[in-house]
Amino acid sequence: MLKVSVGLRTSNAAAQRIRDVCRYIGQHSDEPLTIERLASLASMSRFYFARTFRAVTGVTPKEYVASSRLRALKTALKSSRRIDSAIYDAGYSSQSRVYEQSARRLGMTPGQYRRGGTGVAISYAVADTVLGRLMIGATDSGICFLQFGDLREGLLDELRKEYPNARIDSMLEPHPAFDAWVAAINQYLAGVQPSLELPLDIRATAFQLRVWKYLQSIPYGDVRSYAEVASAIGSPTAARAVARACASNVAALAIPCHRVVRSDGNLGGYRWGLHRKRVLLDMERARRRDSAS
Repeated sequence: MLKVSVGLRTSNAAAQRIRDVCRYIGQHSDEPLTIERLASLASMSRFYFARTFRAVTGVTPKEYVASSRLRALKTALKSSRRIDSAIYDAGYSSQSRVYEQSARRLGMTPGQYRRGGTGVAISYAVADTVLGRLMIGATDSGICFLQFGDLREGLLDELRKEYPNARIDSMLEPHPAFDAWVAAINQYLAGVQPSLELPLDIRATAFQLRVWKYLQSIPYGDVRSYAEVASAIGSPTAARAVARACASNVAALAIPCHRVVRSDGNLGGYRWGLHRKRVLLDMERARRRDSAS
């Protein structure tokens, strides 16, 4: 489940050193990258480096290195290279290490990912909500697809595009986990449950992860601009990249990209329709006002 901890004010100079280290990690993810080595590159003590890194990026140095290696592995796998070569070239010490972590990091094994999800089983169900039909798709590890749509067929097409070679089947019998997720979502949409914590099994680049974690820290009923999000994650010039990360979100509500708007107050975009974004924001603001009165 994606969570975030935000705090610790940093100087511009310290934030720049962290960004330099991030670039170094991206270029050397195939090398051993201990926290001692990275702290030395930033000319910081190990403890101060770890705190500052998390404040700037939203993740720990270990998580950032893992994301960079994963991104390198995905790129190599998509280029149809040998799996063993791709694993070692991405910086992993052994194939078993990757396969042990694959369910948590990739949601599938490296070979399955390269083949578009071949061998992965995804169950889905459709529920009616105040915002229209909602499809939930899940692997054994958690929710991999949570999206609104007008037609069941359209939602199913989107799920198949996301995982083109996975085994995708409708949930034929009621399942306690699905029932609990739908109940939590309906309570959230009714304004009864401000927080929505669902187990997620989604793929993300390191940048997307930073953005999505920060979005989960935005208080219920509040909004941030794309520029404010970019600044908060230590990439002040990346407002457009933040917008793309929001548009790439596959887990509506659980990753609340609806809480991000343009600097001028305009709603901006929302992949599930601006009318839904407006309803969500109005609902959250009304609920917050009621709670405060």
